[in-house]
Amino acid sequence: MASKTNFSVVIDVGTSKLAAFAGQKNQEGKVEILGAAKAPVKGIKRGVVLNIDEAASSVEQVLEEIQQQIEGEISKVHIAYAGQPMKIFEHKGYRFTSGEGVVTQFDVDELFREAQNLQVEQDFKILHIIPQMYIIDGEVSDLSPVGITGKKIEATFKLITVPEIHLTNFSRVLNKNGVEMGDVILSPLAAGEAALSDDEKEMGAILLDIGAGTTKLAVYHEGTMIHTAIIPFGGDVITRDIKEGCSILPKWAEQLKVQYGQALGDFADDRKVVTIPGHNGWEPKEISFRSLAFIIQARMEEIIDSVYFQVENSGIADQLGSGIVISGGTAGLNNLVSLVKFRTGMDARQAFPVFRPVNKPKDFVNSDYLTALGMLRMVLEKAEPAPKEKKKVVKKKKESRFSPWFKGVVQGVLDYVDDDDDVALN
Repeated sequence: MASKTNFSVVIDVGTSKLAAFAGQKNQEGKVEILGAAKAPVKGIKRGVVLNIDEAASSVEQVLEEIQQQIEGEISKVHIAYAGQPMKIFEHKGYRFTSGEGVVTQFDVDELFREAQNLQVEQDFKILHIIPQMYIIDGEVSDLSPVGITGKKIEATFKLITVPEIHLTNFSRVLNKNGVEMGDVILSPLAAGEAALSDDEKEMGAILLDIGAGTTKLAVYHEGTMIHTAIIPFGGDVITRDIKEGCSILPKWAEQLKVQYGQALGDFADDRKVVTIPGHNGWEPKEISFRSLAFIIQARMEEIIDSVYFQVENSGIADQLGSGIVISGGTAGLNNLVSLVKFRTGMDARQAFPVFRPVNKPKDFVNSDYLTALGMLRMVLEKAEPAPKEKKKVVKKKKESRFSPWFKGVVQGVLDYVDDDDDVALN
């Protein structure tokens, strides 16, 4: 059991499960995982709290599991949010530089504060302010304009806003467990932090997270997120289609999807069948792999088309050099990557963590934890490194004048080193 005091706890809130990590930034500034937990969720649908008591019970389960793995009281929890509705606004501001014709950090901060204090739509709260572009004296700059000469700086920001009541309800859920709510981070942003490299974000890439209740995406270009969206359906609608198309119970439909489902009907073997047990006197049913695959393909095409519509809304669909990175519980469907490539005309791959913590937990590569991992990294970027542990000082024994053969005690210090390929927090 790890004894830590300056750790952070994050929870990815999904429709079907909660995934949590506890971790800290070690002395070298690297992510260190201290605990991991996962639990089914109740009282939350499509990222929105519907029943506070049921949601609080689900959160209690993951917090208790985390607590068993660490020593230290959990007082604050950060959450990844993926609820509907979400609204995005664009804000443009400008100011004259405060330095002697040079852009300073104060100028950039003042433009950010101006965006932060904007009055957005009633009952909505700003969740993220993402810089899109800086222009100095009419010339487009990169996203690090400090030090550039110029008299006037203009800035464009994307403001991501969510209903304030949704955040209030999450706070109530956490308060029932005796903890306060920390940062709230949009789920696709957190997933992108874990699954997209800096090069992919620079070239242009899409993080596509297909969960149970929602499908989330974040579009990146030139190193920044330029568009995001949450589509209000995901893997659950595929399960429902299988249930209705095959006239079977929901539990069998989910099992069929997970164990035998694939996203391309033409690739399925029409000679193979799976038998669904009968119940209450009804005879068993035989369902062919191909029939199952075509049911899944029809719904997946609808999801992919909705995603591509959002990508086209970003205005740079033809400038995304990297392609689509697919994560989430539904991402494991056989031939899903091929279907995405065929349907969008873009390259695609399955998601995996692009950075390694100091210590890899057993489920590190499990896609269920990907968003939580990215969120932990984002939270720890603002945290202080762990304090250095005091080393025990071994006092050197004095030589005895009655033992001339005794030459002294050699004291050594053992330094702990990490693997060379561990990646530090940026």
